Amino acid sequence: MVKVRQDAWSHEDDLLLAETVLRHIREGSTQLNAFEEVGDQLNRTSAACGFRWNAEIRNKYNDAIDLAKRQRKEKKRAMQGNKPKKQQPALTIPNERTATIPAQPFQPESPLTIDTVIQFLSSMKHQFYASDQSEQALNRVQHENRDLREKIASLENKLSKTEEQLNTVQEDYQVFLQIMDRARKMTVLDDQGSLKAPTFRMDKNGNLEQMIQGMNG
Repeated sequence: MVKVRQDAWSHEDDLLLAETVLRHIREGSTQLNAFEEVGDQLNRTSAACGFRWNAEIRNKYNDAIDLAKRQRKEKKRAMQGNKPKKQQPALTIPNERTATIPAQPFQPESPLTIDTVIQFLSSMKHQFYASDQSEQALNRVQHENRDLREKIASLENKLSKTEEQLNTVQEDYQVFLQIMDRARKMTVLDDQGSLKAPTFRMDKNGNLEQMIQGMNG
């Protein structure tokens, strides 16, 4: 049967192609075998699969390819009786928000599967919601801070006006005290000017004595 499928590649098709190529690399097979396997599953030619891999997908899985090659070497050494292979770091799958899958290390016994991808996307969904909530909380705090700054500015303006009024009252009070002091001094002078000068007379012994005002001589 001739493979004539020409529709666009879906995200699931790309994941299947990436998973298959990585598995063949780990197992010591060739990418051509991987392209033929995917072509049989998707009813596409191996050439179309190879073109899709090299043009669109390969650059997104550079780290995964290097990891698969190392695992292939370690598997070969293990088969030759060398030491057991060391545990590898978690696989990083590139996408719009590159993140590391918080799962078991990527081993040949546990290859990348659709379930792993679904689990990863679900985790990313929760992280996205948490990030969105944090952004909303940040916006709310910024809005509250802006309101507080406006209230503080208004209170500072009112305080400045109150201080000006207080200074004016203090100045008026000082002027009032000066006026009252002048009035008091003028009253004392008037009282002193209204007093008559004392008069004296000589008694029979030849001494001077002050005469009481209002008495006849």
